[in-house]
Amino acid sequence: MVYGTIGWIIVGCIAGIIIEWFTPGVDVGGVVATILIGIAGGLIGGFVATRVGLENGNIAMIAIATASANVLLIVHRALTARRA
Repeated sequence: MVYGTIGWIIVGCIAGIIIEWFTPGVDVGGVVATILIGIAGGLIGGFVATRVGLENGNIAMIAIATASANVLLIVHRALTARRA
C-alpha cells in the first residue's frame, strides 16, 4: 500500500499518540508537541521507507513511523534537557 503525504501525517499522528502513551518521562511541550514530533517522524519514516521499499502494510507503516518518531523524541528531549 502506498501512502501519500496526508496518509503519512495521519500515521505520524497515530505514532505520536502511541509514543505519548508508552514513552516514560515528562515532555517539555506536552501532548501536542509529542503528536507533532510523531507527525514529523511519520513523514521522515515514510520518506525513508518508500525509498528503501519497505511498504508492507498498515501495521508495518505504523511501526516505522513510531520508530522514527521515537528517535525524534529522544533528540528533542536531549536538546530541551540542556536548555532547562
